[in-house]
Amino acid sequence: MVRQDKNKSRITAKGTRPTESTVSDVSPRTATPVDVKGPSPVWVPILTLGLLGLGFLIIMFNYLDILLPGTPSNWYLLGGLGVVLGGIIGLTQYR
Repeated sequence: MVRQDKNKSRITAKGTRPTESTVSDVSPRTATPVDVKGPSPVWVPILTLGLLGLGFLIIMFNYLDILLPGTPSNWYLLGGLGVVLGGIIGLTQYR
């Protein structure tokens, strides 16, 4: 290993000190309070599971040609996927 020249090995000038910490000087007493929301109402998981189940049934009935008028249609498929998407959005709101 090559030994460095002692005069050129310093990055900062001799006698300097590191600056103070850059960590935020916010103390716990001066921090803004966080709005904590309570648990979700009981109807949120019921509605969510209902939407997921209804969307699944619409898609299944479309392909099995049961209870839905006409032949299998892409509109039933899109409607079922839309209802399932509504259930997924409901799941994101559950606390």
